[in-house]
Amino acid sequence: MNITISLIIINVIIFFIMSFTGATSSAEGMIQYGAVYPVLIKEGGEYWRFFTATLMHFDFEHLLNNMVMLGVSGNILERALGKTKYLGLYFVSGIGGCLLSYLEMIHSGMYAVAAGASGSIFGIIGALAWILVLHKGRYESLTGRGMVMMILLSLYYGASTGDVDNWGHIGGFVMGFLLSIFFYRRNRILQKVE
Repeated sequence: MNITISLIIINVIIFFIMSFTGATSSAEGMIQYGAVYPVLIKEGGEYWRFFTATLMHFDFEHLLNNMVMLGVSGNILERALGKTKYLGLYFVSGIGGCLLSYLEMIHSGMYAVAAGASGSIFGIIGALAWILVLHKGRYESLTGRGMVMMILLSLYYGASTGDVDNWGHIGGFVMGFLLSIFFYRRNRILQKVE
C-alpha cells in the first residue's frame, strides 16, 4: 500500500466532506472542524488541533497545490525512509509547522485560522534536502539545484501571496530536516533514474 497515495486520498475525501457541509467557505466552519485557532488552544487546551489542521484545506486551489507537491515529493521520501518512518515524519512535521505558526501568532498577538498539509509537505522537502546533502546533491530524480529552486519558489510564493502561513512552512521544513537526520540510513538500496 502506497502511503503517499493514501494520504492524498484522505486529504481529498476530508476536503469534499467539509465542502459539502459548507465548512471550507468560512473561518468559523474551519474552526468547527479542527483548524488551529490560538484562543481555543491557549485558553481551551484544544491541542488536538495541531493534528486535525494538517488534514484540512481552505479551498480547492489550496488542496490542489498541496496534493501536487505531496505527489511529486512524497513518493521519493517514502521509498527512502520506508512506510512507518515516512508516515511519522509526515505527521510530526505537520504538527511542528502548526506549533510554530501558533507560537508566532501568540507572540505577535495577530490571531488567524490556520490549516493545511503544507507543514507536512515542507517537512518532506526538508527531509529530502538532508538526503541530498548526504548524497552530494543527487538522489533518484532530485538534484541539489532543483531542490534549492523548489525551496526558493515556495518561499517566494509564500512571501508574495496573502494569507500564506510561512511560519507553518518553516516549522515543517525544520522538523522534517531534523527528523530525517535520525530516520534516514544511507545504505538503503537506491533506485537509479536512467
